[in-house]
Parts: sequence; structure tokens; C-alpha cells
Amino acid sequence: MTDDDQHLIEVKQDSQELFKGKFLHAWRDTVRLPDGGTATREYVIHPGAVVIVPLMADGRVLLERQFRYPVQQVMIEFPAGKLDLPGEDRLACAQRELLEETGYTAGEWAHAGQLHPVISYSTEFIDIWFARGLVPGQRSLDQGEFLDVIFATPQELLEWCRDGKVTDAKTLSCALWLQNVLAGHWTLDWRR
Repeated sequence: MTDDDQHLIEVKQDSQELFKGKFLHAWRDTVRLPDGGTATREYVIHPGAVVIVPLMADGRVLLERQFRYPVQQVMIEFPAGKLDLPGEDRLACAQRELLEETGYTAGEWAHAGQLHPVISYSTEFIDIWFARGLVPGQRSLDQGEFLDVIFATPQELLEWCRDGKVTDAKTLSCALWLQNVLAGHWTLDWRR
């Protein structure tokens, strides 16, 4: 935030807890607007998450198909998961989620960036990780978690994004990263 942004900043005046569940925490705040008026802002506190772009040795990417209850449909998406503990190491979270959901471990990892999927009503952030040097193993899904592991070429994934077969925001963002990394426009700092 810079001094030049003061004409955009809203300041919290009051806060009311609306709901506290096992996963989400909802609030309603009264804010003072830059012009002196007031408004109400309702939002959800989210612990944060990671998403992984697993690169197979043959050039394909690993994806998942999973039923997402809120939208009542099976979605195609990259492996992902929320941080389990405040301050949890995000690479450790990515490694855990890749193994639990797909059974794969990776020899190399690269942090690509971060995205905010729903800035209008959630504090959620998602760290984007790339993984390569994948080795298959045994997956360990959470209780009540059901998903299929699938593979696609980057071109197939981009066509699915274009055609509306992939609509998940994190996967669309990762497809942008993947396209630019493969084209050599964006670089990644790989580490073992």
C-alpha cells in the first residue's frame, strides 16, 4: 500500500462474527469509505491453500476429477489442498497434498506465485507450485474424499479451458502459468 492509494482504502469501524465452522469463518464489518460514507462488507476467513502443477516425464500433466458439492458437478482441477495449521510450511503442504491425493512424490519443486481466487468475499490465497521428477506410490485420500487421477497434454488442458470443460479458477490460473513456462516466457527456480 502506498500513500497514493489512500483514496481507495476502506477502514474497519466495527466487526461482527456471523458463523464459525470447522473450516470457514464468516464476518460482517462496517467500514468507513474513502469519501467518509459507510458500507457493509461480508467476507470469509480462509486458512490458505496450495495447488500443484505436476509435470510428467512424458510432457503430460497430472490432474484430478472430483465432485464439488457447492457447484454440484464433477470438476477437472490440479491437485490442491488447504493449509492444515497456521503457519504451515507451504511446500510441505504441497508435498503432502500431492502424495495424499495422487500417490506421487516429486524430486524437484518450484514456487510459481500466488493467486487470490475470490477477492470480493474471501481472504483465501493459493500458492502455486510446480512439481517434476514424479515417482508413483500409494495415495492416502482423506476420509470422505473421492477423486480420479487423470493425465492430459498441455494442449488438451488448454483446449478444455477454452471450451469450458475446465472452469476451476485455480486450474485456469495454473494453465496460464503452464503455458508461459512451457513457452519460455516465465521461468521457475527449481529446487530439490
